[in-house]
Amino acid sequence: MTTISNLLGLCKLKVVSLILLTAVVGMFLAVPAPYLPNWLLVIYASLGIGMAAASAAVFNHVVDEKIDTQMSRTDQRPLPQGKVKRHQALIWGVALGITGLGILELFVNTLTMVLTFVSLIGYAVVYTMYLKRATPQNIVIGGAAGAAPPVLGWTAITGGQNIEFALLLFLIVFIWTPPHFWALAIHRVKEYKKVNIPMLPVTHGLDYTKKQILLYTILLIVVSILPYLVGMSGLIYLVSALILGGIFLGYAININNRPKDVKIAWNTFTYSINYLMLIFLALLVDHYWLITL
Repeated sequence: MTTISNLLGLCKLKVVSLILLTAVVGMFLAVPAPYLPNWLLVIYASLGIGMAAASAAVFNHVVDEKIDTQMSRTDQRPLPQGKVKRHQALIWGVALGITGLGILELFVNTLTMVLTFVSLIGYAVVYTMYLKRATPQNIVIGGAAGAAPPVLGWTAITGGQNIEFALLLFLIVFIWTPPHFWALAIHRVKEYKKVNIPMLPVTHGLDYTKKQILLYTILLIVVSILPYLVGMSGLIYLVSALILGGIFLGYAININNRPKDVKIAWNTFTYSINYLMLIFLALLVDHYWLITL
């Protein structure tokens, strides 16, 4: 029997929550401190972006239904378990997408709606249906869709003014995505090989993938200090970015130097989620810290 909880299980709520965090931080950074963005606009934008992200997640479940049944990480999802029918998932995904985009168009602005639509198509169609099965660089190219939320948050408030600052936030998430996902791919390499998904550790081996994680992590640290260098953020953010990046680098080094540690890839993946959450919170705290003095 299909229930609301099963339909919500298609939405990857933890992922959507992280996406929304980066979008909301983008909204607050778009307004000069100590001012706050319009709360009603924040609510409408969060609803629209969140529903669109959930819609993309649902379509990802539908497209990946067959391979999900063969992977222990995903075989408990509602579709492989038969808790939701395919046509029900499609209707749910379409309803979420149309409603979310409608909210953005009616209550936010057209630019944010269009960019959100492009991001939805980029993830649900370009990445999930094509790139994921076509190239080991799938997560690098497809990462552009997942990196869009801070830009969406920014345009929701400003309508596109000073968007170059939002692109720095985009760049942080974009560079973060490969080491984040490749760590998971290493942890699940046998399963990706089983279902013929050309993730980097499947096509190029574990050693090559580990080196790429290290290189991207170094690049991420460099990119993460750009907001400070251009005057977008201050010392609180800079110190936080360097500490968080240093810890991430430690994981990236360990994943190369401790090949017998079967948990290190999973631990790296888990930390990467915390890294993104904390670095965006650091941006927010840094933006408003003078108010508390």
